Amino acid sequence: MATLSSSHCTAYYSSTFNGRGQRPTKLFSVPERFVHVKSPRSFYQNVVLSQDGSVSSTIAPIENDTTLKKLKDGLLSATSSKECENLVGFDGNDNNSTVSITVVGASGDLAKKKIFPALFALYYEGCLPEHFTVFGYARSKMTDAELRTMVSRTLTCRIDKRENCDEKMEQFLKRCFYHSGQYDSEQNFLELDKKLKEHEAGRVSNRLFYLSIPPNIFIDAVKCASSSASSANGWTRVIVEKPFGRDSESSAALTKGLKQYIEEDQIFRIDHYLGKELVENLSVLRFSNLIFEPLWSRQYIRNVQFIFSEDFGTEGRGGYFDNYGIIRDIMQNHLLQILALFAMETPVSLDAEDIRNEKVKVLRSMKPLQLNDVVIGQYKSHTKGGVKYPAYIDDKTVPKDSLTPTFAAAALFIDNARWDGVPFLMKAGKALHTKGAEIRVQFRHVPGNLYNRNFGTDLDRATNELVIRVQPDEAIYLKINNKVPGLGMRLDSSNLNLHYAARYSKEIPDAYERLLLDAIEGERRLFIRSDELDAAWALFTPVLKELEQKKIIPEYYPYGSRGPVGAHYLAAKYNVRWGDLTIDR
Repeated sequence: MATLSSSHCTAYYSSTFNGRGQRPTKLFSVPERFVHVKSPRSFYQNVVLSQDGSVSSTIAPIENDTTLKKLKDGLLSATSSKECENLVGFDGNDNNSTVSITVVGASGDLAKKKIFPALFALYYEGCLPEHFTVFGYARSKMTDAELRTMVSRTLTCRIDKRENCDEKMEQFLKRCFYHSGQYDSEQNFLELDKKLKEHEAGRVSNRLFYLSIPPNIFIDAVKCASSSASSANGWTRVIVEKPFGRDSESSAALTKGLKQYIEEDQIFRIDHYLGKELVENLSVLRFSNLIFEPLWSRQYIRNVQFIFSEDFGTEGRGGYFDNYGIIRDIMQNHLLQILALFAMETPVSLDAEDIRNEKVKVLRSMKPLQLNDVVIGQYKSHTKGGVKYPAYIDDKTVPKDSLTPTFAAAALFIDNARWDGVPFLMKAGKALHTKGAEIRVQFRHVPGNLYNRNFGTDLDRATNELVIRVQPDEAIYLKINNKVPGLGMRLDSSNLNLHYAARYSKEIPDAYERLLLDAIEGERRLFIRSDELDAAWALFTPVLKELEQKKIIPEYYPYGSRGPVGAHYLAAKYNVRWGDLTIDR
């Protein structure tokens, strides 16, 4: 598991023979907060965890407040660059190997806004090996200097060690280079290979290709990279961005095409939501806290809600979005992946394959989504405060007769002993009243509740609810009922709140930082396996085809509203009220 400052970087190695020569091979990578390793098999039975993720140690009795403050500051502090260099998944003093990271599609928005800044953050933290090179590859004509200028505009020093930021930035940019070429040209990739070898200087070369390009040219780019620019004596890996097809057939064709040139274990299908701090904390919350595991079933949970909302529309990107829609763009990947992590059984270990096996079991246990369990919507023009907000079809890149949904709500079910009968509700939309992503777990009503009369007929007011706010302003809080101080018997609903910004002084790393580091280290736990992808598409493909074949007209909702009314009827159908309709105090 790769992590950054608040979860220190470390890895464990064994000497293995790869057919080309003897070199260190990483067995697995874990955060520094896990210590006292005896063997890979017994590793997770021999960990020592401190409360906030720091390394546990023997602590002398606290004598005064000053000592307490020093201790607290020490426990909450992030790892220094020096510590990270010693613990990262590469030997910082190893002169025999290097990592070359090629961003294919380097001139695009994703590369500029996310990939290059994430690589710089990893470099700043000392979580990259001593010998590494970053290459940009795209069709645009550009020099090394022009690439560095472009990249420098998006690099920020958000990390706490700011005093040497300019120096670090300059050092990072010196390791950035550019090569212009076509995505389907083996000759251009051969030229790239030649440049990579010059920088690798005879060391064992490990190469990572990040495909930040449209999916229709994935296979061409992988074919050329595999045949003309793959490593001759180290590993070669490819990160593939979503969308992974539009349905089961196109997804299977894409996977088949990629596997003509590379193996499954070389493919890293990235879903950046799996790299978010609160999503990664899901398994920790459930499997390391005794109070939750007994409650995590149909016996105590009434429903689970996965809610995603954006307060802006397509804003000129409608041409891309119109080909996919909100169900493909958000539900089939981001929300479904979170659902699988939430609902899976306890894995045998924290090994990537054990976790992904359990996720696949959840997806295969689910009923395919039915049309009568789906509500779709599309935002329309709306004037508020004297400002007119455009409709979806007002986007010049969108056809005027488009029926593509910008909002969807759905009810899914898992047919297994743990979750039988529990509705898993999803809701996702653009141009809504707020921006956020959260998981809401609503528990069952207390049977024979002595205090029902204090809540009146609305028993939902007395429902306990666990809320995991993924973004923004990350938090985990539990809604409980308690007595308001005073002589009377007045009850109130309050939150037991873990607010990350208040509890932890360090800024949360961007999801791309975590996932890039995982890919470099070969950790696949947060990436999607091909059978997992097949199972996910099997749930959504039938209803997507039905929506398109029947030309179902979406329910229109005003820009900046809470979405279509139909979403509330869908929830009411299963005796559920959307949790984001109330104001959490």
